[in-house]
Amino acid sequence: MKPTDFPYRNLQEMIDAVGNPVHALRTSQIGPFPFPVVAPEYSNWRDEQRAWRESVAILNLSHHETDLFVSGPDAVELFSHIGINSFKDFPINRAKQLCCCNPDGYLITDGLLFHYDDDVYRVAGFPPVVNYVQYHAETGGYDVTYRREENSLLREGPPSFFMYQVQGPKALALMEKVTDGDLPEIRFFHIGKLTIHGIPIRALRHGMAGTPGFEIAGDWQYAEEVMEALYRAGKDMEVRKIGSRAYPTTSVESAWFAHPLPAIYDHPELKGYREWLHTMNLEVIGSLGGSFLSEDIKDYYVRPEELGYDRFVDFNHDFIGKEALQETIEHPTRKKVTLLWNDEDAAKIISSSLLQREDNAKYLDLPCGMYSVFQFDSVQKDDKHVGVSQYMIYSANAGKFMSLAIVDTKLSEPGTVLTLLWGEPDSKRPPVEAHTMRTIRTVVAPAPYYEKTIARD
Repeated sequence: MKPTDFPYRNLQEMIDAVGNPVHALRTSQIGPFPFPVVAPEYSNWRDEQRAWRESVAILNLSHHETDLFVSGPDAVELFSHIGINSFKDFPINRAKQLCCCNPDGYLITDGLLFHYDDDVYRVAGFPPVVNYVQYHAETGGYDVTYRREENSLLREGPPSFFMYQVQGPKALALMEKVTDGDLPEIRFFHIGKLTIHGIPIRALRHGMAGTPGFEIAGDWQYAEEVMEALYRAGKDMEVRKIGSRAYPTTSVESAWFAHPLPAIYDHPELKGYREWLHTMNLEVIGSLGGSFLSEDIKDYYVRPEELGYDRFVDFNHDFIGKEALQETIEHPTRKKVTLLWNDEDAAKIISSSLLQREDNAKYLDLPCGMYSVFQFDSVQKDDKHVGVSQYMIYSANAGKFMSLAIVDTKLSEPGTVLTLLWGEPDSKRPPVEAHTMRTIRTVVAPAPYYEKTIARD
């Protein structure tokens, strides 16, 4: 979509014209959030999925993330004001998850915050987290400067730095092999410095999809050299590069609710932010899809405690949404879970969508079935709505279709049988073909799905 294709100048103008933000997002013409530049598959997505559970996987973050470099004496004050986390003890060479709420305690966005040097920070992730931080940096009166780096869909030229994840049970062995000299000991969510072929590297220690690993970064001019070094050193470890088809499926196995709808569309205190969000921001043009239908935009919002982010909350500082969270955080009404789809029901959907000319089901793409930026499918118990499902994938590791969901806490125990409504009723959006709704039987499982395996490992 080009700016000239959009009739509004900002999000507030769009809402004023349409009347209901649900209607505006429900008629968006775009499909799921794309992963640019990276090849769809380097081998095949099944083996690429298995690599982060069985051997070692290299995932390229260099192109789809948006970054904001913030520096200045008021940087910590800025992050503390908008983040539910405490940044009082946030030394250099550490990283934290930055979670931001609206005044009613609903989640706006989350991403990673890196502390690189004295008063030098990097915010990274899905565009909404960078947008929200940048808005407050510009309008909050803070003594900070910033530099924004768009993802490869919007940026002209290459990125300024590369970012690779090295994940899987053999990730540590690969990093020990490829590092010049000894690999420094790096604690969880700490950042270490090392060299590969003499090239300076920052390495964040963290894990995804049930295994420990690293996220390494360096100057873009060395991107190909470092990738080749990793791939060559990992040949005897069955290393695999991960393509853009398999990459987004990691979020379900690791239980990261990747695309919550930002809770920004209704609160009067956020009007200035809505006016700041121009027409090419994802919050404005992003599509809202799935089988869950409501006229109230709040019904699509999520709360940090529902996603397990209550562990980040520090009430010993003032932040946006503090009072609301103090009232709700101890008694969450919903909980994040994994839903395992019934094999027979999933197979029938695929068969019907491809082989039936009439009364066909909505097509289920593999390995990731997302067809909207913000997707919400209705989860039900005895035909009553009890939660929402977001990401749906096929996992070659589990040998199952599964999705990440938020359901009523009373129905969140593993083994609970629920149903999921698949399809988008009366959709007028181009990514959605004519189809009939289908019901899928599901069973509740832990989120992360491999949490018991992690404990054994």
